[in-house]
Amino acid sequence: MQVSQNVIFFALYPAAAVMIGGAIAIWRTMQPSLVSAVQHFAAGVLFCALSTELLPDLMHRKMPWVTLLGFTLGVIVMLIVKHFAEKFGQKGVLPSQQQPTSLIVILGFDIAIDGLLVGLGFAAGEKQGLLLTIALTLEVLFLGLSGSAALKSSGASRNRILLITVGFALMLIAGAWAGQALLAGASDLLLDAVLAFGLAALLYLVTEELLVEAHEVPETSTQTAMFFVGFILLLTVEMFI
Repeated sequence: MQVSQNVIFFALYPAAAVMIGGAIAIWRTMQPSLVSAVQHFAAGVLFCALSTELLPDLMHRKMPWVTLLGFTLGVIVMLIVKHFAEKFGQKGVLPSQQQPTSLIVILGFDIAIDGLLVGLGFAAGEKQGLLLTIALTLEVLFLGLSGSAALKSSGASRNRILLITVGFALMLIAGAWAGQALLAGASDLLLDAVLAFGLAALLYLVTEELLVEAHEVPETSTQTAMFFVGFILLLTVEMFI
């Protein structure tokens, strides 16, 4: 199987997770404590992926100025996403008087970046792509969940939410394909810069999305422990790949 085919195949998993998250939000409400526990778990998985794959790869390349440029650009982009997400109500419940169009755009952009990170992983190597796919599958599950919940609260119909969720899944697959296609055969300078960009994006997802939202409910020791369970589980899987 060619790498490009692998990208599409593996991107189907996070794409399915987006739709599953959307379906859960439509038909039932998860307990906040359970959501927090799984968010801690997903954060641990993501943190393991970036600390054991992207970061060592960047250190090995030894291109400090290129890394600095790519990382800085990644931080700027994610802060811009955060600004508009907060402005248009991505977090929490979207007020019913607001139109959900802006929310859809912001969520779509966020999910497209996640797809790009999957493609980036496969451009860097088969192992990196597989581990990033596992980690991001858990992360986009909650994007689908929170996005559908917000759209539902704004008065959107069930059919419209399902259609939008399918669109998110297609955007993720397109982002993964584009990331791999654009970076296949890329120069070391470009690949290093994009890896640094991906590192910043993943750090943002862990610290400013998953963990922040996980701490919005009263936290127990079990929920906190799930972060470390996610980390060691992916680390163990990585040892067998």
